[in-house]
Amino acid sequence: MTPRERFFATIQGQSVDRPPVTPIVMQWAADLIGRSFHDYYLEGEVLAEGQIAAARTLGSDWVSVMSDPWCESCAYGMTFDWPETSVGVPHCLLIESPADARKLPAMDLDNFRIRERLVCIDREVREVGGTHPVAGWVEGPIAQYADLRGLEGALMDLMDDPATFEAAAEHLVHEALRLVKVQVEHGASVIGVGDAAASVIGPTLYREHVLRWEKLLFKGIHDAGAAVKLHICGDITPMLPDMIGLGADVIDLDWMVSIAAARKLMPAQTFAGNFNPATVLLRGTPEQVAAEASRCYAESGGHHFMLQAGCETPPGTPLANVLAFCPGKN
Repeated sequence: MTPRERFFATIQGQSVDRPPVTPIVMQWAADLIGRSFHDYYLEGEVLAEGQIAAARTLGSDWVSVMSDPWCESCAYGMTFDWPETSVGVPHCLLIESPADARKLPAMDLDNFRIRERLVCIDREVREVGGTHPVAGWVEGPIAQYADLRGLEGALMDLMDDPATFEAAAEHLVHEALRLVKVQVEHGASVIGVGDAAASVIGPTLYREHVLRWEKLLFKGIHDAGAAVKLHICGDITPMLPDMIGLGADVIDLDWMVSIAAARKLMPAQTFAGNFNPATVLLRGTPEQVAAEASRCYAESGGHHFMLQAGCETPPGTPLANVLAFCPGKN
């Protein structure tokens, strides 16, 4: 099977020759090709080169545009310093007060960060799109709001002034779907959605104020012709009952979430996960990584499952450790 066939067959519950492996590689991919992280997240050609090199080296089953959280915020008008070895540092927040949340601008799809993302997708489609799913990206509603407002301000708004978040979320989902459409037009067959802030708000606020916006976003992605891979860093265990029927084709599970418990709740949901990226992948031995990968697969029930660490492959992770759960060069 090709990686593309394997990826989509897994989502559809069909038999596969092995579980897809979908490691999240960002700075690790930049290091693999000897480029700075600064160049990786700002230059689409470098980002694509790193993703393609990682897929070919590891024999993994996808490529993506994953780089840093600030692409869309930049397109909304936030300005940044761009360090060589870390993600961008914002000069100020776009939403300084609740009033700002009600007059958000449209996303500038001609912003240089968006243009470079599309350059990345174009190259990935051109070089490996026939064999691999190419994953674009958008921030989820609460993550994007927190990017523009600051996490503390976003949490306070959810508790004290949820109508402000609701008004902003409608706009943010609309704008995210504009970005989805252009990425799909350039050839992305999957859209990753990062909604990391959702894991810190608790199940009640998630259920009351975030869930319906994620559902609306995912429906729009499906309508555009792409699959949805949801990534929420952290422990989403309390939210899992509310995620039944959410509409994501793949839900990433961070290392602190029980795959077995998630599978019991959602027998036909495709999950991706989920051994510890720091204590196991970075600091463990290849044998320990392989053992943890086997455990994850066993807990998944052997179906509807993609193998990866719970979150990003840390920079400095030995290649041998990543190859312990990846098949290596095809």
